[in-house]
Amino acid sequence: MKLHLEARAEIGDVIAAYAHAIDRRRWAMMDRLFHEDAEFQFGTVLGDWRGFVEQARAIIDPCLATQHQLGQVQFGFENDLVCHTETYMTAMHTVPAGYPVAEVFPDKGRTYSAVIAGRYVDRFEKRDGRWRIARRVGLYDWREFREVEGVDLSDVPEGASGYHDERDPSTPVVARFLG
Repeated sequence: MKLHLEARAEIGDVIAAYAHAIDRRRWAMMDRLFHEDAEFQFGTVLGDWRGFVEQARAIIDPCLATQHQLGQVQFGFENDLVCHTETYMTAMHTVPAGYPVAEVFPDKGRTYSAVIAGRYVDRFEKRDGRWRIARRVGLYDWREFREVEGVDLSDVPEGASGYHDERDPSTPVVARFLG
């Protein structure tokens, strides 16, 4: 049982680090979250994890901001080296006018908020002493587009919002995933 408690903590850190990597655009972190041969599928994004990162960058980088909120996580240990998880998530995206990936978020000619609620269903494997994602399937439960005002943070003073680089105050928190 103690082994599974430690594994749950390590797996939970990987799940949280994934959300951080997406939102802060720290794409290089992904190689510490996925096994080299990991598979990924979420909507139109599918393939190996490296292909996922390329596709995710094309979807996320044009957004003005994103935030992934994680909810409850269920753990199903197959044995001491394999664990299946289900993580509920809500992902908010600030989509600008002229957004280039219309099959994901339509270009509405103005800035709007796209909210996706869904789940990550993962197969984690412990290899070489580390838990990482071996397969991720993302599922949509619902999504909506919202008319919003002031979401671009253009009127917020310098340093009052997060950054998508090493200036972000969270950098020391995720240093172990940065390399």
